[in-house]
Amino acid sequence: MHFQENESVSMVRQMVRDFAEKHIRPDMMVWDEAQTFPIDVFKGLGELGLMGVLVPENYGGSGFGYYEYAAAIEELAKVCGSVGLSMAAHNSLCTGHILQFGNEEQKQRWLPKLATAEWIGAWGLTEANTGSDALRMKCVAHKDGNEWVLNGAKNWITHGISGDIAVVLARTGDLLDSHGITAFVVERGTPGFSGGKKENKLGMRASETAEMIFEDCRIPEENVLGNIGDGFIQAMKVLDGGRISIAALSLGIAKGAYEAALKYSKEREQFGKSISNFQAIAFKLADMATKIDAAELLIQESCDLKNKGKNVNKVSAMAKYYASEISVYCANEAVQIFGGYGYTKDFPVEKFYRDCKLCTIGEGTSEIQKLVISRAILKD
Repeated sequence: MHFQENESVSMVRQMVRDFAEKHIRPDMMVWDEAQTFPIDVFKGLGELGLMGVLVPENYGGSGFGYYEYAAAIEELAKVCGSVGLSMAAHNSLCTGHILQFGNEEQKQRWLPKLATAEWIGAWGLTEANTGSDALRMKCVAHKDGNEWVLNGAKNWITHGISGDIAVVLARTGDLLDSHGITAFVVERGTPGFSGGKKENKLGMRASETAEMIFEDCRIPEENVLGNIGDGFIQAMKVLDGGRISIAALSLGIAKGAYEAALKYSKEREQFGKSISNFQAIAFKLADMATKIDAAELLIQESCDLKNKGKNVNKVSAMAKYYASEISVYCANEAVQIFGGYGYTKDFPVEKFYRDCKLCTIGEGTSEIQKLVISRAILKD
């Protein structure tokens, strides 16, 4: 494990920090209020190589590992969780699924466009009736000659409307059969594929969350990822890595809230001295700092295991579970330290407070993470 950042991680961190200050901070509250998905920002991130962080250079990506990836998401989230979330979903889910399970022709066909943000990616697993219970999905596909015909809908999909390409999980076998689900790549513009309702959310409002609808959507056989029936198994492996990105997102929000509260506590005076001099406030900051450091260590361990190609199932679940929960804790404490000002949109902690909660829900709830962790330790 790396307790001191190497040069490439530090370089990525500073690059993202500079980009966020220049291109995200000035307009983030405008996007948040209007629920605007700032596509131009992601094109800019693509020019920096951040929309293909993990993609090898021969497919147009940056060829970095998980330390650089986590650092990039963290720095984005310290400014705007919405941008961090969309960047994570694009990289870990859609691009990551194709990178991990696509054949050579598929990788050459789609990864260069995703890695440069020429195309924005989406990933469709969740449905209205199936969140954690994914094996009961109703979106189905049946074979018709050399094509697959897809029918159904996916809900809570990042970039469900604006995405140019989506990896979609559909049932091709029996209900509740873990080998009865297949992954398909569907390009925007394919007849029968459309965006649906856009969700009006509490937080992460500049990250588009919407339905994807499929009505007799015909998909060529060459758009199947991996083997027929392997989709659910693939999705679980994709989510193992995806949890690292949400943990990094959570860490960034926690750090952003903590740093804002720390600065404010030194500036705000009551009873003739800075409020940071009061033990009640100092202890809050101490708890926040300790929890942040502990979460960061779990994320580093996950990155180390992932880079080495080792099983990351348990540790990434721990990192995602703990980091998301302490993100909520730190955002809540930051608002308390700011007092009444923390409840207004004039100060950053109000947005951190709204954004953080999704981290305990998306890509596997905290309860699901505990299920994954308990199964892993009981199997040991």
